[in-house]
Amino acid sequence: MLELKGVTYKIPGEDKEIIKGVDLTFEQGKFYAITGPNGGGKTSLAKLIMGIYKPSSGSITFKGEDITNLEINERSKKGIGYAFQYPPRFKGLRVIDLLQLASEIEERKVVRGYLRQVGLCPEDYLDRDADASLSGGEMKRIEIATLLGKNPEFTIYDEPDAGVDLWSFDLLLNVIKQKHEKEGLTTVLISHQERILELVDEIVLIVGGKIQDVGTKERIWPIIKDVVGCQWYKVCRGDVEDEAECRR
Repeated sequence: MLELKGVTYKIPGEDKEIIKGVDLTFEQGKFYAITGPNGGGKTSLAKLIMGIYKPSSGSITFKGEDITNLEINERSKKGIGYAFQYPPRFKGLRVIDLLQLASEIEERKVVRGYLRQVGLCPEDYLDRDADASLSGGEMKRIEIATLLGKNPEFTIYDEPDAGVDLWSFDLLLNVIKQKHEKEGLTTVLISHQERILELVDEIVLIVGGKIQDVGTKERIWPIIKDVVGCQWYKVCRGDVEDEAECRR
């Protein structure tokens, strides 16, 4: 459904490569997780898919069409959605405005249902401004409600547990999972949470801007705990000089 070929990304004006020659294919209807150490390239990869970042080289195709140079709004119209780790705030824009823009539906009764699905009372939120008066967890749920209204075919959720309490996390995870299963969408979750990794069909492991491996939890989880876990918690903290010493 979506394919990256030789995708590389450098921060504009710098020589350092954040994403390094990534080849990756996402299949229609599968549930994926992207995981890896902090700074490994997870969010950068997601932003390249959404069009927030533009590749320094390589190509991205969606349903057979080259979208490498398309802008965010064009990708959104084609069926790609993205939920930020920390959703943006919009001073002067109400929650109902966000939902109506996303769903292209003016009827309050319909957009109210999207808020109920993510555990928010419509009467308490529809006419509130989507600004700093809302908590991070509230904005996270509102953003996911906008994706329910937009209904993209390919959706990336960046750290869906960030800023939300345990109850909200369970609720949102169930909403995402049920929507994926009911409509046969392609869903990608960026997460370190083992509970999320247990739910997906395939795990994409990215380390140092490169795809380390792709496979089922049964195959990828031991790699995470063995090699990558060692690298994250010891090498990156400076407790040992290199990974080989860590693994000994």
